Amino acid sequence: MATVTLVKRPLPVLPEGWTAEKDFKPIGSITASTQRTIEPVGPHFLAHARRARHKRTFSEDDRIQAQESAKKIEKDDESDVSEPEDPMMLQREAKDWKSQDHYQVLGLSKYRWKATEDQIKRAHRKKVLKHHPDKRAAQGGTEDDNFFKCIQKATEVLLDPVKRRQFDSVDEKADVDPPSKKDLTKGNSYKLWSRVFKSEARFSKQQPVPTFGDEKSSKEDVENFYNFWYNFDSWRSFEYLDEDVPDDNENRDQKRHMERKNANARKKKKAEDNARLRKLLDDCSASDERIKRFRQEANAAKNKKRLDKEAAEKKAKEDARLKKEAEEKAAKEAEEKAKADREANKKAKEAAKTAVKKNKRVLRSSVKDANYFASGDASPAQIDAVLNDVELVQGKIDPEQIAALAGKLNGLKVADEIKGVWSEEVKRLVDAGKIKEGEVKALL
Repeated sequence: MATVTLVKRPLPVLPEGWTAEKDFKPIGSITASTQRTIEPVGPHFLAHARRARHKRTFSEDDRIQAQESAKKIEKDDESDVSEPEDPMMLQREAKDWKSQDHYQVLGLSKYRWKATEDQIKRAHRKKVLKHHPDKRAAQGGTEDDNFFKCIQKATEVLLDPVKRRQFDSVDEKADVDPPSKKDLTKGNSYKLWSRVFKSEARFSKQQPVPTFGDEKSSKEDVENFYNFWYNFDSWRSFEYLDEDVPDDNENRDQKRHMERKNANARKKKKAEDNARLRKLLDDCSASDERIKRFRQEANAAKNKKRLDKEAAEKKAKEDARLKKEAEEKAAKEAEEKAKADREANKKAKEAAKTAVKKNKRVLRSSVKDANYFASGDASPAQIDAVLNDVELVQGKIDPEQIAALAGKLNGLKVADEIKGVWSEEVKRLVDAGKIKEGEVKALL
């Protein structure tokens, strides 16, 4: 057992000189009370209004409400068995209970597998009160209790969860037939197929079951629906249709034979039901406009992707071709420009050479026109001395300076003027350090 340990902790000691009168500080105060009127709301308000309207006391109103509730329950009981009884059904043999429609016997055809346990019990009570042999005999009817036994058997099956599931597995009246092609052209195909799969969904082990949807359903929802139903896990079994197995222990071989026969029959019916459901799905998907639309969209997207790829490849090839042509054109233009430049340079050089030669001729002609600066006939020695000095000066100046010097000499005929131009050029070259002083004598 657990033990309890007491720990003693002393209270903190108040400061010396502390008193409640001078040291206690309140942080709030209680306000004065106010009287308010509270009105009932919700069901309490409705009950208050009902009592005030009919001038009833609490006990009186509770009693009247209880009576109305009892009447409502009785009306609900009557509504459960409001469907008319088939005269042929009332003549059934009790021994043929396995072929009877238990929901129809109890008047629950409109509910079938959706009927609650409470509805089954109320329907049984109403049927018993109506078809009990003693009551029928008191009313002057026959004492035949066959239908009463049918009622008892139907209640026994439907109140037993195992037996009821076995019966619901083979209850074909709860099935909804698939729509025909004619129905699909006339009505709302989504609504028609929804009813079919809503009926089949009662056999699913996995809940909730995806709904069929409508034309606005997304591709993901439609794919989830068909994936669920193509992998449908059904609890449906067919034990209810088994042939009776003899209970006598003497004929064990026959018992085993019947058990094997029933097992094989259940297996065959299960396979047939799976094939039926698969065909149902195939027919539904074949007529589903959403799947057709999704395929068209997928094909369009695939084609668009292919066309975009082809267009991109074509554009890349075209860009490469244009780039190559541009490069070739640029190279050709550059080559032509280089060739033109070379030719222009060549012509310029040739023109420059021609100009230099012409200007040199002008320089030589100028000294010749000046009679080589001799007073009489110039001797060969004088001619050589002047021409050597002209060649020396020409060698020290560039073509532009030669052209400038030729421009100054061009048109001069007086020897002194010509010699003055040459003397000035020689002095310039001497000052520039290109010619040594005294190196040129004939032109000074």
